[in-house]
Formats: sequence, structure tokens, C-alpha cells
Amino acid sequence: MALPRTLITSFAALVLMAGHSAAQTYEGRELVRAELVADTSAVTPGKPFTVGLLLHMVPGWHTYWRFPGDAGIPTEIKWNLPAGWKAGEIQWPIPLKLDEPGDIQIYGYHDEVLLMQEMTPPASLNGSAVQLTADASWLVCEKICIPGSATVRMDLPVGSGAAANQQIFARFRKLLPQPWPSKGMTAKWTRAGPGARLVIEGDGLAKNGFVDFYPAPPPKVVVSHPVVENRDDKRITFRIPFDSADKNLASLNGVFVFGSSPDSPDRSGWAVPVSAPNAASSAAPTAQQGLITLFFFGFLGGLILNLMPCVLPVISLKIFGFVRQAGQTRSKILRSGLAFAAGIFAWFIALGLLLVGLKSAGHQITWAFQFTDPYFVFGMAVLVLVFALNMFGVFEVSLPQRATRGMLGLTDREGEAGSFVQGVFATLLATPCTAPYLGTALGFAFTQSGIVIMAMFMSIAAGMAFPYVLLAAQPAWLRFLPKPGPWMNHVRQVMGFLLLATLLFLLYVVGAQRGLEGLIWASAFLLVVSVACWIKGIFLVPTASLRSRSIAVIVILVMLLGGGAYFIGQKFRTSTASQLANSEPGGWQPFSPSLLQAELQQGHPVFVDFTAAWCLNCKFNEARVLENAVVRDAFQQHGVTKLKADWTSGDPVITKILQQFGRVGVPFYVLYPGNSAEPVVFPELLTKDLVLERLEGVSRRVASQ
Repeated sequence: MALPRTLITSFAALVLMAGHSAAQTYEGRELVRAELVADTSAVTPGKPFTVGLLLHMVPGWHTYWRFPGDAGIPTEIKWNLPAGWKAGEIQWPIPLKLDEPGDIQIYGYHDEVLLMQEMTPPASLNGSAVQLTADASWLVCEKICIPGSATVRMDLPVGSGAAANQQIFARFRKLLPQPWPSKGMTAKWTRAGPGARLVIEGDGLAKNGFVDFYPAPPPKVVVSHPVVENRDDKRITFRIPFDSADKNLASLNGVFVFGSSPDSPDRSGWAVPVSAPNAASSAAPTAQQGLITLFFFGFLGGLILNLMPCVLPVISLKIFGFVRQAGQTRSKILRSGLAFAAGIFAWFIALGLLLVGLKSAGHQITWAFQFTDPYFVFGMAVLVLVFALNMFGVFEVSLPQRATRGMLGLTDREGEAGSFVQGVFATLLATPCTAPYLGTALGFAFTQSGIVIMAMFMSIAAGMAFPYVLLAAQPAWLRFLPKPGPWMNHVRQVMGFLLLATLLFLLYVVGAQRGLEGLIWASAFLLVVSVACWIKGIFLVPTASLRSRSIAVIVILVMLLGGGAYFIGQKFRTSTASQLANSEPGGWQPFSPSLLQAELQQGHPVFVDFTAAWCLNCKFNEARVLENAVVRDAFQQHGVTKLKADWTSGDPVITKILQQFGRVGVPFYVLYPGNSAEPVVFPELLTKDLVLERLEGVSRRVASQ
């Protein structure tokens, strides 16, 4: 129930409206109005034409270009075209370069923009009209940023069409970057320290009062602000600093913009040619590491997942199952272990298929994305509570053969079905953890084809399942475990307490996502679930009369449906987390791109902790290393600004920065030296000595410059 809601709230467009769709409102104003327009009045079979997404923005607000700059997200368009149709790439008009507080530069559009794409219909069309539909999403900003989306559509007749909407198309086609001139102009790239230098030469440069270079770097290249180093009548030299890029990168795509002023209607632009294939930074790491190495990293990361605190409560259940199986036949123990491994593989395969599907649909994919949705986390809390109550003996499943009771019974059965469910449950709890080696492997896989993504997930599943298959294949090792006996009932209750510890962790995450009020309403529904389980244990037993069992079923349904509708459907749904304070304990400040750039411009080194409330690895690193007194003193001694990037609810700006570093999840740590040097990336598992060593190294590097 929670996972579909994640997809709905994250990716579904708004209700369709004829011609255009009202996409978002703020303080009673519709910030962006989206509509589709075409440059023809009718569709001719086989003849290409142009369709544009026209965004109207209220004054003072802006959307973003394909490269947004220091902050922002570009507009995305996903077409739902009839069979046989083809859509070209988005044609981006030249943007405005906008300066914001904190020395933030972004590239975007004020008032309105037309994003054009060429449409090619098939050679034959059925019917007298066609309907084109697209899902559009954007980020609109002023002093705050608000994401928006809309489903837009347009109907066009089939026939011989005439030109339409000529004025709007002419205005924005004039602003499209043109190919670089074949004669009279040259563009030369060279590597220059931690950046690149672009020299443009040609006649006629002096007549332009305004010239600039707007970069369009590949995903993993982070550029700073291009500046004009030198300019005369026939020569302009731009310097483009790289904050994060391969050392061999010497050029990148972009637009040379010129005109009488930065926002004049006569602005023009040429697409700047690159000096070499632009794959130095964005290429997959397979040039240095083969696929086999990365799959081994996935296997090793899956193996280490068994040691993560997220999954320990359920792993203890499996160990408890091995204790109960001591003395049984070898074949039965092996089948149980293989069933547990099959549950692990089933979850990873399902998750991999879902992510491949989302990627194929044009969405960004990240590890543990489901934990960014509070409904999914709350659903996990309900499931963990039910399992814990079962361990405490609040209810028993006396008739596991019935489908309506099978799910609960499976977790307490000794057979293969119970082991399979335990494997699924263990893996479900493991997904918020990013084990060492796993971040690198997943970051690479998520940029590759669906086959590589699935192969990576299979490698992770194999690593996580390996210890249980090995133990099940060597049942002789079970003799080292204690013999079954009455003491096992006490152990089972201890396992219940471990699950309650997991429940506390999940409720902590819910509170971080929906605030104290949301946590209270979620806890109220958990109380309803507990009472329903108690009623089940007392009245839904074989010895009770049919009348008692019927009344119990009705009471349980009324409690769950009524409590769910009130506590979750009304109260929890409308609760929100309070805004972060300007500072956090330990001298940390909430992350924002503007604050990061402001600190770097002042020459301050910056350490960014990419974390989430549901990431126990993050909490472990913070408690044992980052909040260690020696490490805190070292941060202060070296003048390091500490920023905390909270990814608990899947902040899209933080997601973009993670992807620039080739990462798809947290924990992630990066130290910006405070000058033009490349950022220092830390492993997922921190140690005090490692952090202190990196801080000393950065200080020596800065002092030498």
C-alpha cells in the first residue's frame, strides 16, 4: 500500500485539463501555467512539425535551463505518444544568467519560455484527429523553491495544415543556440589548473557589448562560475573553474552568448565545439575497474549488509530458526536455508525491476528511495509491530493453511515458506543501509542499462544470501548451537524486543518526516493495531464459537478501517515536520547550495554530511566519529564549516548533488578544501583517524597555495 503511494506522490501528474493544466499555487497564486502549442494547424502523415511546452510564470519567479547552475532542477517532459510517433530532443532557448544572494549563479527563464521538440508522425494515421499528451515537471523559484508538475495535452486534426502560433515560435526560435560558424570564428580549449580555458577568436567580437559562456557540463562534472580573463576586438578568453571533474577533462559543452546586454532581445548564441569526446568525467568507471570488479563490490556490499544494524533483528530470527532446526534432517535444513536465500533474491529482483522500469520511464532512480516516503516507513512500522506481538505470544496463528492468516503464520513456521518470508523481510529492512563498497557499485550500475542494473542487484543478493546458504549446506556446524528446549520461548520473546527496537527506529524516522504531531497520530494507529492483534489472539481461536469469531472479525475490521481513516487518512496526512533551525547541535548548519557556495567563495573549507533519519549507518558514523570530541576540535581548529544535507524525504536538490558524485544513496561525505582544488570524498564507513588525516592533508594543501 505504501509503495504505490510513493510512486503516485513522486511521479504522477496532476488532473488533465483541456489545453493546459493548473499546476501549482502558492499564497493563492498560480505560479506556473503550462500548455502545449504547435507550429501547425493540422498533422500531415509522415511530415515533421514542432510542438512546444509553453510555461507562463508569475513575475519574479523563474524555472531552469538544461544546466541550472549552482542550484535548481531543469524542466522535464515525458511524452505519452501514439504508436509510431517519434519525439526529438528538447530545444532549449538561451537562458538568462541570474545572480542570487550568496554569490549563487543560476541559468533560467523569467515570465515565459517555450521548450520545443520536433514531432514526427507515422506515414499513415487512423482517424480524423490525434491527441498528444505529456507529463511535465519543473522547479519554480523566487525566495523559495516549489516543485510543480502538470499533464498537458492538445488535439490536432489530421490533414493539410497551415502555419500556426507563428509569433511565439519565431520569438523563441531566434533564441535557440546556432551551430558554430564554419568560417571566421575559432574556439580553442586548453586545460588550465583546476579548470579549463576557452579562447574565442574572430572578427566582429567588438560590436557586442555583452559576451559570456554558459556551460552545459555532463552529470558528474561540477563547474564554478565562468569568467572573462581577457578581451580585445578579436579575442576573448574565458576561464571555467572545475569544482569536481576528471583531471584530463579539458573542454565541455556550452553556449557562447553575445548581444547588446545580458537580457536584450537581440541575444544570440553559438554551440561551442569541444576539443575531444566529452567523456573523461562522465564515463563509467569501467575504464579503471572492470565489470567483474564492480560486481564483486556489489557481492561484498551485500555480504556486509548482514552486519548492518538495520537488519540485525531479523537476522537474529533466522539464527533462532537454525537453533530450532538442530537435529533435523540435512535436506530439511538445506531447503530452509535456500528458501531464506530465495526471499533475499526475490526482494532484490523486484526492487531491481521496479528501478529499471522507473529509469525506462525517464525518472531518476536512487537507492532506498522507498524510505523517503513516510507512508512506506509507517507501513514498515505496522509490519514490525505485528511481528513483535506475534513473538510475544499476543496472538498465534493456529490455522496457517488459510490464506487470510498465512502472512502472519509464515513468520513463525519452520518450513520453507516461513524462511522465504523472513528472507524478504530481512532484505526489506536492509535497503536503507548503504554498506561499504555498495555505494560505488550502485552509483555505476544506475547509469547503465537495465541488464547491468539487474546483474548488480543479483550480485548484492548473492552476497547477502551467501552466509545462510553456507550454513545450511553445512548442517554439522549446527552442533555448536545449543539444543532446542523450553529456553527457546524466552529467546523468542527477546527477539520480540529486538523488533520493538526496530519499531522505535522507524517511528523516529516518521517523526523526522512528519514532525511530532505526525508521530503521535502514527503511534495512535499502532495502538489500534495492537488491540486488534490482542482481540485476534483471544477470540479468533479454534475453541471459540462461530458467533464470537464473527464478532471479533467485525470489531477488528471496524477498528482498523476506522482508525486508519481517521488517524492516518486525516491526521497523519495533514501533519508536516517543522522547519529546520538555522543551526543544529554540534555546530552543524542545514545544507543549501547557496550556503555552500558562499562559504567556498570566502575561502572556507566545507565538510558536507549527506545523511537521512532512516540511515543507521549515518547515525553510527555521526555518533562514533563526527561527534567525537577530537574530531570536533579538529574541525574547529582547521576552520571547517560543517553542513548537514538531510535526505530523509528525498530532497531533489540533494539527489542531484549525490548524482554529480556518482552516488545514489547515503551515507556520503565530502570535504571541499575551500579553494579551487577538487573535493575530497570519504568512504561510507568513517574512522576518526581517516577524518583527521584528510583534514590535515587539506590544510597542508591550502597552506602551500
